[in-house]
Amino acid sequence: MLPYSIREGLAGLKRARFSSIASTSAMSIALVLIGMFAIVTYQANSVSDWLRQRVGELELFLADIDEASAMALHARAEITPGVSEASYISKQEAEEIFRMEFGDEAEMFFDQAFLPASIKVRIAPNYANADSLGVLAAEFATWTRVDDVIYNQPLLVKVQQNLNMITVLGLSLGFMVLFASAFLVANTIRLTIYARRLLIRTMKLVGATDGFVRSPFVVEGVAQGIIAGGIAFALLTMIYSGVQNYIPQMTTISTGTGLMLGFGIILFGVGLGWAGSHFAVRRFIKKISLN
Repeated sequence: MLPYSIREGLAGLKRARFSSIASTSAMSIALVLIGMFAIVTYQANSVSDWLRQRVGELELFLADIDEASAMALHARAEITPGVSEASYISKQEAEEIFRMEFGDEAEMFFDQAFLPASIKVRIAPNYANADSLGVLAAEFATWTRVDDVIYNQPLLVKVQQNLNMITVLGLSLGFMVLFASAFLVANTIRLTIYARRLLIRTMKLVGATDGFVRSPFVVEGVAQGIIAGGIAFALLTMIYSGVQNYIPQMTTISTGTGLMLGFGIILFGVGLGWAGSHFAVRRFIKKISLN
C-alpha cells in the first residue's frame, strides 16, 4: 500500500496542477509568516539581552589603593559567576570621562583629585534581573577595599516589566499568525480535495477503504509541505538579507541557527500538509454519498 500511496500522491501533484499550486502557495505564505515571526522573536530576544545587560551594569568604586591591588580586584570581578565582562577605570580615565561629559564646567572640580578608580561590571543576560543584580551588588559590597556599589535598580525593574509586556503581546500575535496560517492552509486544501470529489467517490464505489483513499492525498499534502517549506526558507533568506542591508545593526543569524530555522520551517510545512490533507479527506469521505 505504501508504494502505491507514494506513487499516486506524487502523481496527484502533476494531475491537478492548479490545485497543487494553490495549496503549495497557501502553505508557502503561511510558512513565511511563521518564519518572519520566528526571526522577529529571535531579534527581539537579542535586543532584550543587550538592553538588560546595559541597564544591569554595576560600578564598584574603590578605596584609595595601589594599581596592583585594583587590578587584583578587577581580575576577581571578571571570574565572579554572573559577570559577563568587567573593565577597570583608573582615576585618570575617570577624570577624562568626567571632562568629556561636563565640558568646561568640569574644571571647577579639579583643584584636587576627587574621582576614585572603579570597576564597571556588565552582567550576563541570565543574571540581568533585579533579584540577581541585588545579590551580586550585596556580594561586591562585602569585598575589602570596595567603598560603594552603584546600579540603577528602578530602571532595570521598569525595563523588565516593559520587556515582559512586549513578550506577552508577541506571543499573542504569534498565536494569531499561527491560527490564520492554519486556517488558510486548511481551507485551501479542502477546496482542492473538493475539486477531486468524483475521484474519491469512484474509489469508494469500487470498494476502497477509507485509509486506502486517504493515503495518496496525505502523501500529496506532505510533498506540498516539503516544497512549500523550501520555497518559504528561500524567500525568508532573501527578505532577511535585504532587510539587513538597510539595518546592519540586526543580529546576524549563524549558519547553525539558519539551518535549524530552515529544518523547522520544512518540518512545520510537512505537519501542515499532513494535518490539512488528513482531516480534510477524512471529513469529506464521511460526507460523501454512494447513492
